[in-house]
Amino acid sequence: MRVRGNFAYISATADDEELPLCRLRYGGSASHWGFAIYVASRDGYEDSVLPSGMTAGTPEEALDCACGLYLNDTTAWTEALGDSRENF
Repeated sequence: MRVRGNFAYISATADDEELPLCRLRYGGSASHWGFAIYVASRDGYEDSVLPSGMTAGTPEEALDCACGLYLNDTTAWTEALGDSRENF
């Protein structure tokens, strides 16, 4: 992770290669961060929605979402949807 201004850039390392995952934007609280996913085709970040349907959330939610996308693990979405359905 590297921090620049209000942004935290999250990357993974595989075979000594840094792989960008997502960018978090500080929203004034340790549990409220804006989320942008890294888009390799654009070599940049695009504001995104978390599996919960929110544009901001905890760093854990953002990391679960980014890793789910890049590692093809859909549990980040199915678990988030299951949790939100229980609240209705």
